[in-house]
Amino acid sequence: MAFTYRCLIIDDESPAHKALISHISKFDELEHSGSAFSGMEAVKMLNANQYDIIFLDINMPVISGVELMELQPNRPLTIVTTAYSDFALSAYQNDAIDYLLKPISPEKFAKAIEKAKTYFSGNSLKKEVNTNSKTLSYRLNGQTIDMPLSDIIYIESLGNYMKLYSTKHNLPHIIYGSLSSISSEIDCKSFVQVHRSFIVNTNKISAVTFKNLTMSNGEIIPVGRKYQILLDNLSI
Repeated sequence: MAFTYRCLIIDDESPAHKALISHISKFDELEHSGSAFSGMEAVKMLNANQYDIIFLDINMPVISGVELMELQPNRPLTIVTTAYSDFALSAYQNDAIDYLLKPISPEKFAKAIEKAKTYFSGNSLKKEVNTNSKTLSYRLNGQTIDMPLSDIIYIESLGNYMKLYSTKHNLPHIIYGSLSSISSEIDCKSFVQVHRSFIVNTNKISAVTFKNLTMSNGEIIPVGRKYQILLDNLSI
């Protein structure tokens, strides 16, 4: 039996949903598994359910498609569907697999699906390894460190470097890399980006206020404006 890709449509206009559902229905390997009519609704659905492909509009109120991509770096494979050509660079910088301009022709939709299938066939094993991994491996002082994810409190960006704070060390480990690069290594429901400079372990949050998080080590972490919606999905 062939693998079926679960698809989520994210668009604030009903006609767009109907058009995409029609396209999806023509592919046996695709399943329309959900519809979100706003960025806020999409964030909740993505945190509560598993999807393989999302079809994402750009111009939406409150949370735009680009902002949603920045909020959800570990989201499913993303195909942008929009009437605007201006945001293609931002979409590809946020790892969109394709950028389709409305109205979407059957031919262009089919090409996007082929790209998605090629991506899955080439990356499924790596994705599975990352998802199931319970440690983060990195180099420090010439040695490889395997840090249990459960020990990490939060990670702070320092340009091309990061500070990794854990329950096992008094001082943070400073390692090379960016938050976007490390997010694939900690593809885990317990971690969420709450600021352009911080990823936190939700199991290590002691208190939540409107603009800040208090972590288990007593540190106060700021919450960025566009990340506020994620607080609604945290159970502390």
